[in-house]
Amino acid sequence: MKWQGGRRGGNIEDRRGMSTGGKVALGGIGGIIVLVISLFMGGDPTQLLEQMQQAGGTGTVQEYQSTPEEDRLLDFADVVLVSTDDVWTALFKQSGQTYPKPSLVVYTQGTETGGCGYGQSAFGPFYCPVDQKVYLDLGFNRELSQRFGAKGEFALAYVIAHEVGHHIQQVLGVLQKTNAMRSELSEREYNKISVMTELQADFYAGVWAHYVNKMTDIELTYDDIMDGMRAAAAVGDDHIQEQAQGHANPESFTHGTSEQRAYWFKKGYETGDIGAGDTFNSQDLQ
Repeated sequence: MKWQGGRRGGNIEDRRGMSTGGKVALGGIGGIIVLVISLFMGGDPTQLLEQMQQAGGTGTVQEYQSTPEEDRLLDFADVVLVSTDDVWTALFKQSGQTYPKPSLVVYTQGTETGGCGYGQSAFGPFYCPVDQKVYLDLGFNRELSQRFGAKGEFALAYVIAHEVGHHIQQVLGVLQKTNAMRSELSEREYNKISVMTELQADFYAGVWAHYVNKMTDIELTYDDIMDGMRAAAAVGDDHIQEQAQGHANPESFTHGTSEQRAYWFKKGYETGDIGAGDTFNSQDLQ
């Protein structure tokens, strides 16, 4: 993946070294995001929520010593974010729409969000639809490699593109509709909606990858796309649950299986067609 000459200057908020304690509002989309992310990371939602409720105090700013590796990852995240801006701005323009660019908040340990509660590194990367920001602890790059076995630089690029995919869903009104369904469905039924939502974000990440070489300063190779598919598979519900508890429970899946995640990323990459990503009505998920 050739990215070092890529354009920087995305909407980056660097909050590393800033500690802002606060209590999360567990209702609405914020609580949903917390629960979904905790399952994604293989954690105990109850324990995570208790930790969040205990996170209080006043904000503090500490002197933060960044490492050369972190500086490189921050540059990398900036280039990837700008490339998603370029691709989605062009695609939205083709349909006569304006693309509202999201921000990427880089933080350590924990940070306040603009409406989704208190974010913590334990949740992994996530998107807050209320403030339209992606939240990322750069330390997650180690998690990708060491915990999930997703190696290669493109693995982190896929993660960022996936979260931007949720932003696309917010802009198009998908997240508003799926959130409204939560109060109308059982947990088991809503898990299926969650899976479809996550797979569509994977698809949008693939669409971004389809246009990268044509519309951005980044150059991708076939090996990079394979890394993306392996990264998508590495964070499949079945793989994560088997790692965490030795078996998988399909009824509790919220993000899709490894096979499904890799399939939808690949489909987005191969088609480059936004209209081909209707996971909610696809026969592939029946």
